[in-house]
Amino acid sequence: MIKFLILFGVGYFLYRAMKSWMMPHGRSSKNVSGNAGAQIDDVMIKDPYCEAYFPRRDAVHLNLSGNDLYFCSKECRDRYLALQTIEN
Repeated sequence: MIKFLILFGVGYFLYRAMKSWMMPHGRSSKNVSGNAGAQIDDVMIKDPYCEAYFPRRDAVHLNLSGNDLYFCSKECRDRYLALQTIEN
């Protein structure tokens, strides 16, 4: 069992040494997505009717009384508009 642990330790040490030799710059500045310095391509927004979160690029847009509203689907937009007409 001790031989296995020693062998594992030596193997891990060699792996780290080879890795540092192959990539001498050390740690890269990559973010979670793997792109160095990548810009956020979209934001998550909340549907005002069903309260689901979704990417803004997939939104159904509605400008109501000068306010920009974004919905996850046309159905939620239509239900929101129906609710607004009932309340007014």
